[in-house]
Amino acid sequence: MRPTLLITILVFVAGLGIGCFVRSAAGMLQRRIHAADLAAIEKVHQEEIAVTLSQDPKGLADLWAEDGVQFNPEGPPAVGKQAIVAEEEKFRAQYPGFKVLSYTSQYKNLQVEDGLACEWFEKKGEYKLSP
Repeated sequence: MRPTLLITILVFVAGLGIGCFVRSAAGMLQRRIHAADLAAIEKVHQEEIAVTLSQDPKGLADLWAEDGVQFNPEGPPAVGKQAIVAEEEKFRAQYPGFKVLSYTSQYKNLQVEDGLACEWFEKKGEYKLSP
Protein backbone atom coordinates (compact mmCIF):
# COMPACT_ATOMS: atom_id res chain seq x y z
CA MET A 1 0.00 0.00 0.00
CA ARG A 2 1.29 3.44 -0.85
CA PRO A 3 2.05 5.77 2.06
CA THR A 4 -0.18 8.57 0.70
CA LEU A 5 -3.17 6.23 0.55
CA LEU A 6 -2.52 5.06 4.11
CA ILE A 7 -2.20 8.65 5.36
CA THR A 8 -5.41 9.62 3.53
CA ILE A 9 -7.29 6.73 5.17
CA LEU A 10 -5.90 7.59 8.62
CA VAL A 11 -6.84 11.26 8.23
CA PHE A 12 -10.34 10.29 7.08
CA VAL A 13 -10.88 7.94 10.04
CA ALA A 14 -9.49 10.53 12.47
CA GLY A 15 -11.85 13.13 10.96
CA LEU A 16 -14.80 10.81 11.49
CA GLY A 17 -13.79 10.26 15.10
CA ILE A 18 -13.33 13.98 15.77
CA GLY A 19 -16.64 14.77 14.04
CA CYS A 20 -18.51 12.22 16.17
CA PHE A 21 -16.90 13.57 19.35
CA VAL A 22 -17.72 17.19 18.51
CA ARG A 23 -21.31 16.32 17.59
CA SER A 24 -21.75 14.38 20.83
CA ALA A 25 -20.27 17.23 22.90
CA ALA A 26 -22.50 19.78 21.14
CA GLY A 27 -25.55 17.64 21.89
CA MET A 28 -24.63 17.46 25.58
CA LEU A 29 -24.13 21.23 25.67
CA GLN A 30 -27.51 21.78 23.98
CA ARG A 31 -29.21 19.54 26.57
CA ARG A 32 -27.53 21.50 29.41
CA ILE A 33 -28.65 24.81 27.88
CA HIS A 34 -32.17 23.44 27.43
CA ALA A 35 -32.24 22.30 31.08
CA ALA A 36 -31.05 25.75 32.19
CA ASP A 37 -33.74 27.39 30.03
CA LEU A 38 -36.43 25.17 31.56
CA ALA A 39 -35.22 25.93 35.09
CA ALA A 40 -35.27 29.69 34.40
CA ILE A 41 -38.76 29.46 32.91
CA GLU A 42 -40.03 27.51 35.92
CA LYS A 43 -38.50 30.16 38.22
CA VAL A 44 -40.44 32.88 36.36
CA HIS A 45 -43.63 30.80 36.64
CA GLN A 46 -43.20 30.57 40.42
CA GLU A 47 -42.36 34.28 40.72
CA GLU A 48 -45.48 35.17 38.72
CA ILE A 49 -47.71 33.11 41.01
CA ALA A 50 -46.13 34.58 44.17
CA VAL A 51 -46.35 38.19 43.00
CA THR A 52 -49.93 37.73 41.79
CA LEU A 53 -50.94 36.38 45.19
CA SER A 54 -49.18 39.24 47.00
CA GLN A 55 -50.37 41.90 44.50
CA ASP A 56 -47.11 43.80 44.94
CA PRO A 57 -47.27 46.59 42.29
CA LYS A 58 -43.49 46.73 41.77
CA GLY A 59 -43.26 42.94 41.58
CA LEU A 60 -46.07 42.84 39.03
CA ALA A 61 -44.34 45.49 36.94
CA ASP A 62 -40.98 43.69 37.16
CA LEU A 63 -42.49 40.61 35.52
CA TRP A 64 -42.86 42.47 32.22
CA ALA A 65 -40.21 43.15 29.60
CA GLU A 66 -40.03 46.67 28.17
CA ASP A 67 -41.70 45.44 24.97
CA GLY A 68 -44.27 43.18 26.67
CA VAL A 69 -47.88 42.99 25.51
CA GLN A 70 -50.82 42.42 27.87
CA PHE A 71 -54.06 41.33 26.24
CA ASN A 72 -57.03 42.82 28.06
CA PRO A 73 -60.48 41.24 27.93
CA GLU A 74 -62.31 44.56 27.53
CA GLY A 75 -60.25 46.69 25.21
CA PRO A 76 -57.12 46.92 23.16
CA PRO A 77 -53.88 45.31 24.34
CA ALA A 78 -51.48 47.32 26.51
CA VAL A 79 -48.22 47.48 24.57
CA GLY A 80 -45.00 48.14 26.47
CA LYS A 81 -44.16 47.99 30.15
CA GLN A 82 -45.28 51.59 30.81
CA ALA A 83 -48.70 50.96 29.28
CA ILE A 84 -49.10 47.73 31.26
CA VAL A 85 -48.18 49.46 34.53
CA ALA A 86 -50.66 52.27 33.71
CA GLU A 87 -53.41 49.67 33.16
CA GLU A 88 -52.60 48.06 36.52
CA GLU A 89 -52.66 51.45 38.28
CA LYS A 90 -55.99 52.28 36.65
CA PHE A 91 -57.42 48.95 37.83
CA ARG A 92 -56.15 49.53 41.39
CA ALA A 93 -57.73 52.99 41.48
CA GLN A 94 -61.02 51.50 40.29
CA TYR A 95 -60.93 48.62 42.80
CA PRO A 96 -58.88 49.71 45.84
CA GLY A 97 -60.06 46.71 47.91
CA PHE A 98 -59.08 44.12 45.29
CA LYS A 99 -57.61 40.99 46.88
CA VAL A 100 -56.48 37.72 45.31
CA LEU A 101 -57.68 34.77 47.40
CA SER A 102 -56.22 31.94 45.29
CA TYR A 103 -54.31 31.70 42.03
CA THR A 104 -52.85 28.81 40.01
CA SER A 105 -51.41 28.43 36.53
CA GLN A 106 -51.22 25.37 34.35
CA TYR A 107 -48.65 25.76 31.57
CA LYS A 108 -48.86 23.66 28.41
CA ASN A 109 -46.92 23.02 25.23
CA LEU A 110 -43.67 24.75 26.23
CA GLN A 111 -41.27 25.08 23.31
CA VAL A 112 -37.77 26.56 23.53
CA GLU A 113 -35.77 27.27 20.40
CA ASP A 114 -32.87 29.63 19.73
CA GLY A 115 -33.28 31.36 23.10
CA LEU A 116 -37.01 32.03 22.63
CA ALA A 117 -39.76 30.30 24.59
CA CYS A 118 -43.40 29.92 23.68
CA GLU A 119 -46.16 28.33 25.73
CA TRP A 120 -49.84 28.64 26.49
CA PHE A 121 -51.50 28.37 29.83
CA GLU A 122 -54.70 28.26 31.80
CA LYS A 123 -55.05 30.38 34.92
CA LYS A 124 -57.55 29.91 37.70
CA GLY A 125 -58.09 32.38 40.46
CA GLU A 126 -60.46 33.52 43.11
CA TYR A 127 -60.60 37.14 44.16
CA LYS A 128 -62.79 39.76 45.72
CA LEU A 129 -63.12 43.32 44.47
CA SER A 130 -63.93 45.01 47.77
CA PRO A 131 -63.84 44.18 51.50
